[in-house]
Amino acid sequence: MKTDPASPWSTAQSEEFYGLKRWGSGHYSVSTDGCINVQPLADGREISIKDVINEAEEMGLKAPYVIRFQDLLRHRVVQLNQLFRKAITEEDYEGSYRGVFPIKVNQLREVVEEIVDAGTEFDYGLEAGSKPELMIALAMHEGENRLLICNGYKDPDYIRLALLGRRLGKQIILVVEQLSELDHIIELAKETGVEPLIGFRAKLLTRGEGKWATSTGDNAKFGLNTAEILFAAEALKKAGLSHCLRLLHFHIGSQVPNILTIKNAVVEASRFYCQLAKMGFPMGILDVGGGLGIDYDGSRTNFESSMNYTMAEYARDVVANIRDICTEAKVAVPDIVSESGRAVVAPHSMLVVEVFERINKRETLGVKQRPKDKHKVVRDLQGLAKNKSKLGRLERYHDAVQRKEEAFSLFNLGYLDLENRAAAESLFWQICEQIASENSQSGYVPEELHELETMLADQYVCNFSVFQSLLDHWALKQLFPIAPLHRLDEEPTVNATLVDITCDSDGKISSFIDLEDTKDHLKLHPLDGKPYHLGVFLTGAYQDIMGDLHNLFGRVNEVHVFLEDDEENGFYIEETLPGSRIRDVVGGVQYQHTDLCRRLKAQIDAATKNDVLKPREGVRLLEFYEATLESKTYLNIEHTRTKPKRARKRVTKS
Repeated sequence: MKTDPASPWSTAQSEEFYGLKRWGSGHYSVSTDGCINVQPLADGREISIKDVINEAEEMGLKAPYVIRFQDLLRHRVVQLNQLFRKAITEEDYEGSYRGVFPIKVNQLREVVEEIVDAGTEFDYGLEAGSKPELMIALAMHEGENRLLICNGYKDPDYIRLALLGRRLGKQIILVVEQLSELDHIIELAKETGVEPLIGFRAKLLTRGEGKWATSTGDNAKFGLNTAEILFAAEALKKAGLSHCLRLLHFHIGSQVPNILTIKNAVVEASRFYCQLAKMGFPMGILDVGGGLGIDYDGSRTNFESSMNYTMAEYARDVVANIRDICTEAKVAVPDIVSESGRAVVAPHSMLVVEVFERINKRETLGVKQRPKDKHKVVRDLQGLAKNKSKLGRLERYHDAVQRKEEAFSLFNLGYLDLENRAAAESLFWQICEQIASENSQSGYVPEELHELETMLADQYVCNFSVFQSLLDHWALKQLFPIAPLHRLDEEPTVNATLVDITCDSDGKISSFIDLEDTKDHLKLHPLDGKPYHLGVFLTGAYQDIMGDLHNLFGRVNEVHVFLEDDEENGFYIEETLPGSRIRDVVGGVQYQHTDLCRRLKAQIDAATKNDVLKPREGVRLLEFYEATLESKTYLNIEHTRTKPKRARKRVTKS
């Protein structure tokens, strides 16, 4: 690792400071030139993310954009299946693992295609939760041994689509979420003459844990309670379809941080499974649903943005607990299905954003405000800033807050002019900065003073929309690892929060991962007029799909990267997908770009006729408007190149 002789800071310190080894699962490191590298297969072959950025920009793509490391996606599919196979061997389990990918987590074609291809040797299937998803799954699903699990609310058309797949020889299982669905399945099976494969979703009493805990238990939206399972079983017997019940399913929630919760749910579900098998139903499959987490903060705890277990431990515990319950009940063990989505796709993609501006409330601290007639409140603040009486930090802070509030009240009542108010504000922040610097030199910091660093933090303005690209952060306070992608051989010295370019004050990131809890700001590097790129990692689950069109900022550019040993920099960009144009997003809210141009042309023609515009000026305005409709929605940032300062000539005295 490189250490700058002029600075004690090293790339190893950056790697530790931003937690790359903790949350990166062996995929991320810092190179000797201070850039973050990714190892998609964790096998030593590295790709410099900065090289990907440079190549993408040469291809005409600017940040913000998503980078997908497709090899990493394939690696996760293989890893999950291999760990279950290993657990099955080690635990002497007589069934097999038949996983499915829930496409609701990321329905994008390039993601689903890669997963289906990577899962070929494992007969890794798909899960759909709606009619549109089922239509995608039917077309993408390949191989007679792969499962296609149908969850979600089902109307007759949904059921007909699933039965169509059965006619094609696909192993499609309709999971009954509500009793009313079973009536439709029975009726349509008779109507079409197609025998369905049926599963029951059990509403477990075991409660989930983490952000999605309320989606489980008695008040869960989906699933059959114990009495409803008995009613459904009787209905199948009456319809002569007992032999069609093959699967029991449960879902304990997304991103379950505690392995004990998963164990308890598996035990309860296994009891349900054994009871149905003893009632004479053929069964054969137990679907443990989703919940396998991602360690976003790298703390390996049961904090909601972490997980206190590994993927290997998850596989072993699922296998072992099902085996133990079935052995005790003298029931043959089932094949195991899991619907792990987040754990498969989250690590493979990242969001790249560019910082192009900062907002700094201390910008004018060096400029002393000198009102002609200083008000007493300003003189008092000046005294606090000099601190001749050597008051303690907390007392000075209390006094400064009191004087600041007094200044604002005087201004609102008309007793303080603008110059004195500016002086009072500037002095207040100077005092806060002094106290914050003293905090860093002291062991104990009073609770009230803990917030000073956050109060004084810069706001780094980034060219992206939180609502489009990181909706879970805004809606659910989901934390994602964030780090500079370069300059990691320099010490980060600026406390910063991140704000986006939307006109909403909630368009910001002001909560960051930390090993023990969370942080209200992130240490970053001072801006120097050159492009400064940040990476938001582990964003492959849900963020691509759930973004909204706040301010009509649409989809960002995409770059798909593959390892390639024959290339000089170790990779190639297989595909790029351009982000939304302005004409695309306005079309999504019922505006036709041709109609907009026609309306503006009519206004330009009227202005020309009334001599408000010259004809040529009017033509140029319309051309600019039409060209802008074809441009991207995000800011087109142009960096001004600063000229190097000339070295002063030293004058020697004779």
